[in-house]
Amino acid sequence: MVESPSRTSAEPTGPGQSPKRRNSVRAVGLLAAVGALLLVCVLSVMVGAKPVPIGDVWHGLFQNSGVGNDVVIHDVRVPRTLLGLLVGLALGLAGAVMQGLTRNPLAEPGLLGVNAGAAAAVVSAIAFLGVDDVRDYVWFAFVGAAVVSVVVYVLGGSRSATPVRLALAGTAATAALYGYVNAVQLLDSAALDRLRFWTVGSLASADMQTVGRIAPFILVGAVLALAIARPLNAMEMGDDSARALGVSINRTRTVAMVAVTLLCGAATAACGPIIFLGLMVPYMVRAITGPDMRWILPYAAVLAPVLLLGSDVLGRVVVRPAELQVGIVTALVGGPVFIRLVRRKRMAQL
Repeated sequence: MVESPSRTSAEPTGPGQSPKRRNSVRAVGLLAAVGALLLVCVLSVMVGAKPVPIGDVWHGLFQNSGVGNDVVIHDVRVPRTLLGLLVGLALGLAGAVMQGLTRNPLAEPGLLGVNAGAAAAVVSAIAFLGVDDVRDYVWFAFVGAAVVSVVVYVLGGSRSATPVRLALAGTAATAALYGYVNAVQLLDSAALDRLRFWTVGSLASADMQTVGRIAPFILVGAVLALAIARPLNAMEMGDDSARALGVSINRTRTVAMVAVTLLCGAATAACGPIIFLGLMVPYMVRAITGPDMRWILPYAAVLAPVLLLGSDVLGRVVVRPAELQVGIVTALVGGPVFIRLVRRKRMAQL
């Protein structure tokens, strides 16, 4: 596994500056990220196959008449934007927690088999229970993600779990589950037809009912993730150093696993597995904030929705009047960027 960076190698403002100065720069950067998030939210509501003027957006938000652009804004684009916010926040935080938990800046939420567990549960519901409503996928996907996370934690050694054991257990579970998913799809063409849209990763089926279903899980997961920022900082220096600082290793890992399961499970359940987002955003954030999880987590929670919603807006306009799913856009846009970042000497040393 890749070891965590030293405290000095990733500081964005130089080792000669005081901690107060560095925190001020980070705070300004976080405010700028929030501004970017607000801008992309406005674009998400305005831009689509049918552009909507800003005046009509305001009318649809606060004076919904139930006709014309008001319906588009109120019933389609607002739920889609809210879902993008929640899913982006969830994947950003889950990726940052995974990288801190495994001490590997190239880790991502799927490393624990969460995506594979969700996919296996959904394909089982489609093939054997006849479930055909995307909104019903949420509960099956979430249960599948939760069960697989527990299994991975047990296989990883439970109380004696280490980052390497967890990664190996997650990789094994992922391989087995995706083998099962592929087998069911080959044997049941109807399951294949219904599942393929979900597995691409899309916000197109968003509605307020889905937003309401996943919001509590994501909010609880976010609180748990933010609460273990300090213990994760200590664990990046190694288990022995963390114990010397009074950190409960097992409790921190358990809380981290629960947080990742809630965050990634709910996000995957709502719109399918969106790869790459939980990997790239926290990795890039480290170049801005340094290795301090107290800053990485808030930055990731803000910038991941920016990337997700921005990709969703791009997918709506590049092939008008059709639409390119956001999971495809994040891979196409993020892949070359991530390769470029990895090739940079300074980022490679993280």
